[in-house]
Amino acid sequence: MNDKYISVSQLTRYIKYKIDNDVNLNEVFLKGEISNFKAHSRGHFYFTLKDENSRINAIMFSSQTRKIKFVPQDGMKVLVTGKISVFESSGAYQIYVNDMLEDGVGNLYVAFEQLKNKLTQEGLFREEHKKSIPKIPLRVGVVTAPTGAAIKDIISTIKRRWPLTEIYLFPSLVQGEDAKEDIVKQIKKAENFELKLDTLIVGRGGGSIEDLWPFNEEIVARAIYECSIPVISAVGHEVDFTIADFVADLRAPTPTGAAEMAVPQLSDMRNYLNQVNIRLNNTIMNMIKSDRRKLNDVMNRNIFKNPISIYQTKELKYDGLIERLKFSLTNLTSVKEKELIKVKNSYILKNPLKLVENKGNKYLQILAKLDPLSPLKTIERGYSIVKRDGHVVTSITSVKKDDNLELNLKDGIIDVKVI
Repeated sequence: MNDKYISVSQLTRYIKYKIDNDVNLNEVFLKGEISNFKAHSRGHFYFTLKDENSRINAIMFSSQTRKIKFVPQDGMKVLVTGKISVFESSGAYQIYVNDMLEDGVGNLYVAFEQLKNKLTQEGLFREEHKKSIPKIPLRVGVVTAPTGAAIKDIISTIKRRWPLTEIYLFPSLVQGEDAKEDIVKQIKKAENFELKLDTLIVGRGGGSIEDLWPFNEEIVARAIYECSIPVISAVGHEVDFTIADFVADLRAPTPTGAAEMAVPQLSDMRNYLNQVNIRLNNTIMNMIKSDRRKLNDVMNRNIFKNPISIYQTKELKYDGLIERLKFSLTNLTSVKEKELIKVKNSYILKNPLKLVENKGNKYLQILAKLDPLSPLKTIERGYSIVKRDGHVVTSITSVKKDDNLELNLKDGIIDVKVI
């Protein structure tokens, strides 16, 4: 019977499982009033979110609290995004907050995110579309309000850092319903200015999200993107981000920061040029030293120290060559003379007839040896030589009946026929 019952922990885990797997509860958008707010020393926020009829416990971890731009307080109306889950120890459901906004800016935030996603998909924020900001601009244009701290900060910063740069103001509304059209108009005016501008600063000083909203308008974003002049955005303070910041070629945290990015620091440039000058001088001096060492090495060679010695050395070699040539000719002449004397004293030249006689005797001796072998000697002894068609017949198998043969005898030829 006890098998029908489950523990409180089992029930709580089951409820938690059901809630955690409900897609409708994985991302919940709530609005309400903060109460019982407590900021933990580790950065977490614990509070209750309530309305006239209900309340829910909420927790926001430090990894998320760092993103919000205000300090929550009791009684503050807020918009939160988060996930519903169950804290098993207490069995209470609560919301784990991922994002929090002050109520009243929720619609603007939604519009901001929608436009940001749209332009991201179109590729307007891609790095390959960003133009480089000139290092040393001759002329800088500024689209901002003609009065206020922003233009004063920009002018004073540029004049202090790089007084050679010319500044051209294109005055514009920077807040209110008509500001977006005016900003676009002044950007196009700067782009078509009679003097070519190297850089364009577009921005304003700090303010509320409503005050900065013209720089979140689509027509302003597209005007900045299509501008042929490199654009530096300078809207609000460092924590403020607008669509103009994403689409501009470079984002500055403040108008003063934009001026610092637009021009170099004069003292830095002096230091840079001094360093270049030092490196250039060192390079030239090293080249001179290297060339001087090479020149000294050449000048220290014997040919430059004692050039006559080169001639003397060649003269000695020439003399030695002549002496060797004379010696070789003398030896050759002596050898040939000895060979000539030997030839003159030889037996052949002294007794040439004796040489002929000796050769004749040798010839007769050879004939005497060959004579017994002569076919004629064989015929004289009673033999004959048989030929057929001019060829000697050595066997009876070489002839047949009716062949005509020749019998060569000592004193003539007899023609015969085989029968």
